[in-house]
Amino acid sequence: MSAIVIVFHSGYGHTAKVAEAIAATSGAALLPIDAEGNLPAGGWEQLAAARMVVFGSPTYMGSVSWQFKKFADASSKPWFGQAWKDKLAAGFTNSASMNGDKHSTLHYLMTLAMQHSMLWVGTGMMPSNNKAATRDSLNYVASSAGLMTTTPSDASADEMVAGDIATARAFGERLKDVVARFAR
Repeated sequence: MSAIVIVFHSGYGHTAKVAEAIAATSGAALLPIDAEGNLPAGGWEQLAAARMVVFGSPTYMGSVSWQFKKFADASSKPWFGQAWKDKLAAGFTNSASMNGDKHSTLHYLMTLAMQHSMLWVGTGMMPSNNKAATRDSLNYVASSAGLMTTTPSDASADEMVAGDIATARAFGERLKDVVARFAR
């Protein structure tokens, strides 16, 4: 079992591409939520064994997808027994607009983690907010609470901004380092 598990829903492939980039540098196992909002067989056991759980969802209408929400609601069983207490947690989201109310989604993911008594890990990255910054700069979307990426509504997952994928890889490196230092 992997020390880091990324549980995510992806409606059109963009969120999956971000999850894959995070996993590439963190060594995380991917745990996709299907189109009906369900985990694959053994998914709950993977989450129970993880030292860190990374939550991912696209931002739809200012929050997580209904499929992710179904998973979150189903997590009430481990919540009741505080099974995830003191596990590390982090989160990420993608939407079509630069802002797109992604912060609402990250706050939802953070609240879910806090309800489970988990310990939240942010990006640990400075924003790229000077005149020399370009859309391909690391953390151009400038999030501290969790990873935010932006993909135009008419772009395929293969057309995602290279800087966002590089930021996702840097986020994965941070998560791997944090688990090595803090998880028990």
